[in-house]
Order: sequence, then C-alpha cells, then structure tokens
Amino acid sequence: MKAVTTPPPPPPVDVVLPCLNEAEALPWVLERIPAGWRALVVDNGSTDGSADVARALGATVVHEPRRGFGAACHAGLTAATAGIVCFCDCDASLDPSLLVPFVGEVQSGETDLVLGRRRPRGRGAWPAHARAGNLALAVLLRRRTGLRLHDVGPLRAARREALLALELTDRRSGYPLQMVVRAADAGWRVAEHDVPYLPRTGASKVTGTWHGTWQAVRDMRRVLAEPASAPEGSHR
Repeated sequence: MKAVTTPPPPPPVDVVLPCLNEAEALPWVLERIPAGWRALVVDNGSTDGSADVARALGATVVHEPRRGFGAACHAGLTAATAGIVCFCDCDASLDPSLLVPFVGEVQSGETDLVLGRRRPRGRGAWPAHARAGNLALAVLLRRRTGLRLHDVGPLRAARREALLALELTDRRSGYPLQMVVRAADAGWRVAEHDVPYLPRTGASKVTGTWHGTWQAVRDMRRVLAEPASAPEGSHR
C-alpha cells in the first residue's frame, strides 16, 4: 500500500526580496529572515550568481525575466503561498527582522498595510537627490489619498489575498506607490513606523543617480494620476 504523504503547510509569512545582482548582500539579508518564515528571492536577470547564492542559503528562488522592480515584486507576490506577505529590499539597506512587529499588527487585525519609514543611519545611506524625490512623492501622495505618510519605502507587510485583490498593474518603480494608492482607495488602514536605513551594499539600480531618481518619480507620478477606484476585495 502506497504511503500517503501530507504536503507541508504553507509558511506563516513569505518575504519577497526583489533581486538584481545582489550576491554580496544576500548572506546578510537572508540570515536575518525570522525563523519559520520563507524568503522568496526574485531573480530579475542577475549576472553575478545571485540565484545560486540564494538557493545555497536556503531561499526559494523565483525567476522573473521581465526587468523592473514592480515585475520582480509582483512575481514574488504571485509565487507566495503564505497568508501574509512582506516585501524588503535585497541590498542590505533594510533588516528583514524588523518586519516581525509589522506582521503582528496585520495578524491581529489592527492594520491592513504596514510600511517602514526609512531613517538614514550612516554616511551615504540615503543620497540627497533620492530623499528629495521621496519627499515630493510623499506630498503628492497625501494630496491624492489623505494618508499622512512620509515615505513610500519598500519594507512592508499585508495579507496576500488582499494584495492580489488590488490588481496591481505597475511593473516599474511605481509598484510600491500603486500598492499604497489602491489600498487607500479600498479603505485599508495603513500604518507607518520608523526603521533604520543603512548604506546599501553595491551600486543602486534606481536611486543611485539623479536620472534614476527622477525616472522613478515619473513612474510614480503616473500612478498618482490614475483615477480613484475601489478594487474588489475592498476591506472597508
């Protein structure tokens, strides 16, 4: 008689880590993933062996050939199976262990989406041009949604099914902003907490230059110009 095997239960939390040539930073990031959680490293076309490093360190690797921060994030979201999904940059600028209280707030039903407000630690953690771009976006976001947020940072936590119901479409730099805008339109409770922001390991792909920063700002302004809507699966 053939033995019946029960598939392992899904992890309580999946952490999506969009990755483009982050082999040097991956060990630091992955060793800080809380015990029992699953790291989903979304390789976005790395040429430095990032996928092999991530796999060797026990992470689940998802391949997303279409370039773009949003493309990588969404590939991770659709590959996730946990009830709660977190997002974190993969460049060692943010410590994923800081997500533990974020997840607690979502699990308790206190909040629907928790964001990390980046507070620079150390020289070069957040270049002036990137900070200026973020400030401009925060002002526009408040006007568009009424949310009193200060940052559109990448460290965040929410329920997977609710995130999928937002039907996010941006596949570039506007993805994290679109998530917040559509969550606000759907009546989500959104919280923001300070988190230390460290100098990244390696060169930035987006905000390391003025050109990259303002390209990201243009992507996000396009998101802010979308008409308000309440997607199916609205919380409120």
